[in-house]
Amino acid sequence: MEDLKTKSDAELLRLALAGDEDAFRALYDRLKRGIFRYAFYMTNSRSAAEEVTQEVFVTLLKKGHGYDSSLGDVGAFTFGLARNVVRRVERRERINRALFPEDAGQESLSAPEALTTNLLREERVALVRAAIARLPDHYRQAVVLCDLCELSYAEAAGKLDCSVGTVRSRLSRGRELLAQKLKVTTDVGATVRNAGAEGCLT
Repeated sequence: MEDLKTKSDAELLRLALAGDEDAFRALYDRLKRGIFRYAFYMTNSRSAAEEVTQEVFVTLLKKGHGYDSSLGDVGAFTFGLARNVVRRVERRERINRALFPEDAGQESLSAPEALTTNLLREERVALVRAAIARLPDHYRQAVVLCDLCELSYAEAAGKLDCSVGTVRSRLSRGRELLAQKLKVTTDVGATVRNAGAEGCLT
């Protein structure tokens, strides 16, 4: 297992697809946190993020033979799988909310004792995450990747398959929309990053 630490993601994927369970576990350990964080911030749901993460790696074993290193690294390929799974989960959740509207919003109800400092902080984090979840998808992707997953513009552009300029403009517009939703006049990016840090995922 020690030798696997020196191997690239592409090598680990090749070994995993050949049936090497240790290689698959090593690749999973490298990539799972980033996938989980992305899925969590996109869906605003820990259970959905766990589902997305699990499905991504199952799909990776099924479709990993289609990976082409000339189109990007394994992390970018896996992220592409995650984007597709997140979209499927969101479509399903929209259908569920339409079928069972009485269940909608129950998780966001605040308790009467929310006057304590800790609960107020949790409520603020929940409000920021809910506002992010309501952004149009292309703006939400930029905010999640740059402000919450802390990727550079270039890294985000690589994962979204667009230019750095497009990422910058989407991020700027996404922050503007968040400022309107949250009625924030200070640095919106810092507000989002703080909310992500206070609910930091391990």
